[in-house]
Amino acid sequence: MTTLQPDFKFLFAHPAHLIAFGFGSGLAPKAPGTVGTLLGLPLFWLIAAAAPDLPNRIILLIAAFLLGVWACGRTGRALGVADHGGMVWDEIVAFALVLMFIPALLFTPAGWPWIALAFALFRLFDILKPWPIRLADAHLKNGFGVMFDDLLAAAYAIAAIKGMQWLV
Repeated sequence: MTTLQPDFKFLFAHPAHLIAFGFGSGLAPKAPGTVGTLLGLPLFWLIAAAAPDLPNRIILLIAAFLLGVWACGRTGRALGVADHGGMVWDEIVAFALVLMFIPALLFTPAGWPWIALAFALFRLFDILKPWPIRLADAHLKNGFGVMFDDLLAAAYAIAAIKGMQWLV
């Protein structure tokens, strides 16, 4: 299988590519994962607007995760790379999950430091890949593997934020 270099033509060739590449954010020439992570905030806001209660937010986030399994799997096969760096839907969904654990201040100016902290922690854990994230990244492939290791990074970020909230 050949490895394709994704571009805007590839992005719009199939809806899965558009989703996996975070509506184009994954085409960023530098740090596409970081650029894509930023889209987790508007995704969270959309989910919060559509579902004001936590159970329905979780259902919508699970749907976004499953959409990502499909989109990243299909896009990875089309590219010839299971986890191409430009596929950022995994970061988007995982960061939206982290934001669900920020205090209700999220919708006020006082929430911005928490958002910045959540962003920094999530990116740190996603880049460093401490155990078991590195293990999952190495052994789980296709769409599920692409999405799952970022869920683990989100869990680390959530645990760190909850610890800090407890201290504060």
